[in-house]
Amino acid sequence: MNDPWLIVGLGNPGARYARNRHNVGRMVIDVLAGRTGVGLCGHRSRARAAEARVGTLPGGAPGPRVVLAEPAGYMNVSGGTVTALVRFYDVDPADRLLIIHDELDLPAHELRLKRGGGEGGHNGLRSISRALGMRDYMRVRVGIGRPPGRQDPADFVLSDFPARERDSLAVTLERAADTVEDVVTRGFEGARQRLRSCC
Repeated sequence: MNDPWLIVGLGNPGARYARNRHNVGRMVIDVLAGRTGVGLCGHRSRARAAEARVGTLPGGAPGPRVVLAEPAGYMNVSGGTVTALVRFYDVDPADRLLIIHDELDLPAHELRLKRGGGEGGHNGLRSISRALGMRDYMRVRVGIGRPPGRQDPADFVLSDFPARERDSLAVTLERAADTVEDVVTRGFEGARQRLRSCC
């Protein structure tokens, strides 16, 4: 029970990409860091990371130990960083690795939990699966919807959330952070059942 969870939010580095749909995983990490009062710092694994306690256990005790992390490199090379973090913190990726990412195949602002399976064309997930040599890690999928008309999906994911979605996005990020807390305090199946029942 003392082994930490590794919580990784996917995205691209730099101000140019900060509010892109593709960066919603990083946005959730920022919410969790704010809740726990930690600041992410540079890590030898080419990530920004911080150790924290997330959620509350029965009786009011602080939640489990976690490492909140954002790869410092671009989305399509996330795998090397995630693998380095897994090794550094001695995390079992099938049991205590949780990846937060954007999902084109879900309606905007819909949340789903998934364990294993394919990557659905997501370059960050593909890089992670390849580097780890397995797909059986847990994911928080944050829906961003499909691009309108004939817009290229690559252009769509690298565009900012529109101003009209600002309020919805804020709610989505908080709900996604709640889901992360549920996974580490209730377990994957308990968190998935709760997510299904409330959303």
